[in-house]
Amino acid sequence: MRRSPSGDASLPPYAHRALEILIRPMAELTDKICALDQELKAWHARNEASRRLAAILGIGVITATAIAATVTDPDQFSSGRQFAAWLGLTPKQHSTGGQTRLGGISNQGDRYLRRLLVVGATAVIRHAKRNPTPMTDWVNNSLEKKPFRLVSVALANKLARIAWAVPTRGKTYITYGLAA
Repeated sequence: MRRSPSGDASLPPYAHRALEILIRPMAELTDKICALDQELKAWHARNEASRRLAAILGIGVITATAIAATVTDPDQFSSGRQFAAWLGLTPKQHSTGGQTRLGGISNQGDRYLRRLLVVGATAVIRHAKRNPTPMTDWVNNSLEKKPFRLVSVALANKLARIAWAVPTRGKTYITYGLAA
């Protein structure tokens, strides 16, 4: 390895060429991702349902646009629970002899939307101690009794139900404490 005039070790010329070959497509991909991100934000700004969904705590622009683009007619679901079940956010039932036992989530439905809602719920949980609201009070009480992942999926279920109600009722979600 050669040393530069300042005494630092520098890369040989072939390593520079190899790195340039690797970095150029990454830079082009970054530019394409930025362009797509701008298109997504523009679509979000034009879409009323997406803007309403983004007002929900734990649902940002990406999740709102994904839900609005995937579920163009929320009336196809008779309830928020049916929508959450379609996403795979409801527990599987194991029933026998009159006893109902609930297991893990069913993992049915749209994996991408389910993942976005769980990530959003996880973000809400992480900030629950700092921003007290009725939802975060419920989160903190649940965390005292149940594991973190279980609470995050349960909150994702709640978010899915709210996300179904907002476009179905045609109203904007009002975050607790901001209505006054």
